[in-house]
Amino acid sequence: MTIRDLVENWEDNAQGLLKEETYKVHLTLEDAAKIDALSEMYPRRTREQLVSELVSAALAELEESFPYIEGSEIATIDEFGDPIYKDKGPTPAFQTLTRKHLARYKAANS
Repeated sequence: MTIRDLVENWEDNAQGLLKEETYKVHLTLEDAAKIDALSEMYPRRTREQLVSELVSAALAELEESFPYIEGSEIATIDEFGDPIYKDKGPTPAFQTLTRKHLARYKAANS
């Protein structure tokens, strides 16, 4: 979900498993004021929900912003018969590490 999509979805209930551990963050006064403004604009969302959803959307956009760096290994062939090379940029490492930590969280909750 992109940040742009959030505004369209804030009137609905968010879905997803929540991690029980919390993260303490310190916001600038300007960012805290923006969260309070959003909380007034979207009273069905708590401040915590807003911050959580903003972090989630920002992480998704961050992942999309990672540059594709063409590797030497062919990953697949496209519909025109041209090779598509594996990405050797930061995306594969980020996805692998994300899966590792997600598996750890799921195992701890089982």
